[in-house]
Amino acid sequence: MYGNTLMAVTIDFTKMIKWIPTFIDGTIVTIVLALMTVILGCILGLLAILMKRSHIKVLNAISTAYTQVIRGTPMLLQLYIWLYGFPMIGISIPSIPMLGSIYGSREFLTAVVALAINSGAYICELLRGGLDSIDKGQMEAGRSLGFSNLETMRYIIVPQAIRVVLPGLCNEFIMMIKESSIVSVVGVFDIMYTSNIVKASTYSVFEPLIIIAIIYFALTSVLTTIMSLIERKLKVYA
Repeated sequence: MYGNTLMAVTIDFTKMIKWIPTFIDGTIVTIVLALMTVILGCILGLLAILMKRSHIKVLNAISTAYTQVIRGTPMLLQLYIWLYGFPMIGISIPSIPMLGSIYGSREFLTAVVALAINSGAYICELLRGGLDSIDKGQMEAGRSLGFSNLETMRYIIVPQAIRVVLPGLCNEFIMMIKESSIVSVVGVFDIMYTSNIVKASTYSVFEPLIIIAIIYFALTSVLTTIMSLIERKLKVYA
């Protein structure tokens, strides 16, 4: 019985040819989403680590709570809270029509915010590790030159730490390329969501999933290669 069922399944990738532009559009959206997420995540992560290093206990507590809560809850749950939970209490990310139907939609912008906040918590920990690797004498040297704590962090410590954590940031971007696929469950048009479009039009399930898997693999392979080249350059200049 199962053998007959398998025999009845026909794999036909030729039906996917006319959907190539759709796959390309979805891939572009995925890259843009991941890039925006990591850029905003870097800003949030840097702000969080500065707060965590602050002598002001309130800022330190806020940063610690932020990283613990975000890292201790699923990303999909956070996305649902931002998209469906917060609007019920009046907190909602508005759409921006001038950015287009995809990039300006409430769902896409909310996904960017939710994923950036999630990424920021992990980048904060990356930066913490990078800062801890810097000799503590650097802070004293900066203070002896007349810099304040904030200026020493900005001009001396952080630039060195960024070079240390740059491979980790590249890896975060690669991870976000894959993890951002969860936005498809809330209707955001990305590469994963294209499978729903193609499936509904062609009644094909296997073919679009295989194509999407190949695209993800190609993206992560290229980015991994770039990351390896960056690591080699950093070792040369270390």
